[in-house]
Amino acid sequence: MNPRASNLAWLAVIVAIGLNLRPLLTSVSPLMGVILSATGLSFRGASMLTGLPVVAMSVCAFGASALSKAIGNGRGVAIGLVAIVVACAGRWFAGNAAALIVSAAIAGTGVAVIQALLPGVMKTRFAARLPFAMGLYSASIMAGGGLGASITPALASRVSWQAGLAFWAMPALLALAVWMLLMRADALPRVSSTRNAKPMPSLFLNRRAWTLGIFFGLVNGGYTSLVAWMPAYYQQLGRGVTESGTLLALLTVFQASSALLLPMAASHFGRGRDRRPWLALGLVAQLFGFGLLLFAPLSAPIAAVALLGGGLGGVFALTLVLTLDHADDPELAARLVAFVQGVGFVIAALAPVAAGVVRDVNGGFSMSWMMLAASLVAMIALNVVFGPRRYARAMRPRDDALSAPHDMRRTHRADRSSATRDTGGDNVRRSPLP
Repeated sequence: MNPRASNLAWLAVIVAIGLNLRPLLTSVSPLMGVILSATGLSFRGASMLTGLPVVAMSVCAFGASALSKAIGNGRGVAIGLVAIVVACAGRWFAGNAAALIVSAAIAGTGVAVIQALLPGVMKTRFAARLPFAMGLYSASIMAGGGLGASITPALASRVSWQAGLAFWAMPALLALAVWMLLMRADALPRVSSTRNAKPMPSLFLNRRAWTLGIFFGLVNGGYTSLVAWMPAYYQQLGRGVTESGTLLALLTVFQASSALLLPMAASHFGRGRDRRPWLALGLVAQLFGFGLLLFAPLSAPIAAVALLGGGLGGVFALTLVLTLDHADDPELAARLVAFVQGVGFVIAALAPVAAGVVRDVNGGFSMSWMMLAASLVAMIALNVVFGPRRYARAMRPRDDALSAPHDMRRTHRADRSSATRDTGGDNVRRSPLP
């Protein structure tokens, strides 16, 4: 397979996989009322259907690096797709809350493995066009979420709610088949390990890794909360199931568009690898979107979902690009992305659960939207620290970082001594080194 055809094939299969990473979340939300009445779940219990997969995404992301070393990225992604197929197909027979919750955990595990391993693959194969590849991948994730929100209610109305949820095993099975065929035709390039040449930093002791994880978690906390509760919010305001599902589908359309376009704009019009102005743009858009959701939900629903979706999609994709930018070594980049997602999805999992608890206590979602708006203000302030000049220093192993000032002084003294020997002391005194 020639290089151009190979790249196109890999981009196509990455899109096919990305389309399967969100329907397990967005297919539940439009049917929440039906599921609650059929299973007897409370709002707090129902939040587990979207919160638990995100918890699984977090926990399993920490083990993705070990899985990659044990069986390779290709087989790891295949195992993730198998888990999604099994979980979604099992929902055909899910007639109670326990079965739904188990399926959510299994699917979340599969998604976690895929999300942890695929960015490393893209860092290796598309290093020169990483923002485009990551934008396409992120856009496919958002598009899959939109399809889950729009197709599932129609299928559920014609067959059953179980059938609407189980349908998503089919595209996952198709993606698995295409992935396996491509793996046989064009194997992934092996990434040479640099562990013997340079020590890998401990990410658990790295301040920047934790900062990126918190930032990523707050981004996805807004997404998981809106996916879980925005349709229920509009139904509470008097809109129907189909109409509220359509709003969620529109949200993901704007997400997908922004996830593709904002990283490309940052790459073409930005200053080098400085993603901060574009991240700030996406965060401010979300802030205005939550303002409309609070104060004009019925008069401007399209504008609200446009601002929220555009901001969420663009910031999601740019945060992944920002994370990969921090490490030139593909192995370290893959470990960092897995760690960031592990930390981030813990935070993202708590957001819809907290919103469900607030809804049970005060009967509304306004307090949840205000909490998410406050988190955006914090993210705008946090975004300032992500300057590209600090990437290498931020990812330096802790021992190196502690010894760096001493090493710099020692090197500086050696340079001065060398200059004195070569040019004479008087000359050095008249033209001191800076």
